[in-house]
Amino acid sequence: QATDAAQRRQRFQREMRAIAALNHPNICALYDMGLQGDLEFFVMECLEGETLATRLLKGPLPMAETLRHAAALADAVALAHRHGIVHRDIKPGNIMLTPSGIKHLDFGLAKLTVTTGRAAEGGLGDLPTRSTDITGEHTILGTLRYMAPEQLEGREADARTDIFALGVVLYEMATGQRAFPHQSDAAMISAILTQDPVPMVDRQPQTPRNFQFAVEVCLAKNPDDRWQSAHDLARALTWIRESGPGS
Repeated sequence: QATDAAQRRQRFQREMRAIAALNHPNICALYDMGLQGDLEFFVMECLEGETLATRLLKGPLPMAETLRHAAALADAVALAHRHGIVHRDIKPGNIMLTPSGIKHLDFGLAKLTVTTGRAAEGGLGDLPTRSTDITGEHTILGTLRYMAPEQLEGREADARTDIFALGVVLYEMATGQRAFPHQSDAAMISAILTQDPVPMVDRQPQTPRNFQFAVEVCLAKNPDDRWQSAHDLARALTWIRESGPGS
C-alpha cells in the first residue's frame, strides 16, 4: 500500500508539472498546487459546461461547431507536443464544452519521456487502464477505444499517437457515432489494428470531403502515414473551416 501511495503521489506531481507548463486558451489552466497534511491538492480553472462525452449522447455537433472545435483541439495538442508532452488519453471525457470554447483536461497519463509497454489485461472498454509502474515501463496507458495501433501493440507512444486519438474524437464529433463501435475488447482491438471506420460521409452526409480526408489521415494504422505533427493538422483544419462547407 505504501508503494501504491508513493506511485499515486508521483503520478499526481507529474500531472501537475505537465499542466503547469501549458498556457493555451483551450487547455484547462492550473493555478496552484500544494500539500495539506497527507492530502495533495491542486487548484484549476473553474469551468462551466459539459464534457464532450455527455454532449455526444445527444447526437453529433453541428458541422460548423465541429470544425471550429477541431482546429482548437489540434492547436492545443500541438502546444503540448511543443513542450515535449504526449497526452496518451485524448477522449471526449477529457474535453469540456464551455461558453468560452472547448477545453482540454487531464494530463494524468502525459508522457514526458520515452516509455515502452505491453497490453494490459481485463475489461478495458472506455475505462483508463492502470499503470503498475509510474515510469510506464511494461504497461500500456490510455483508454482502449481511443488507442492507436502502436499503443495496443506495446510500441512507443509519440505525438502521432495523440493524433490518432484526436482523429477518433473528431469522427465522433462529426457523426455522433464511434469510429470503432465494437462492444467486446477483443473485437475493438482487432478493428483498431486492421479495419478502417465507416466513411464519415456515410454517417453524416454534410461532412466536407477535405475534413473527412484530414480525419482519415489521423486514423492511418501506420504512424508514418498520419499527420506528422498536430501543428500541421491544426493548420489544415483551420483552412478547411475557413474554406466553407463546400470544401
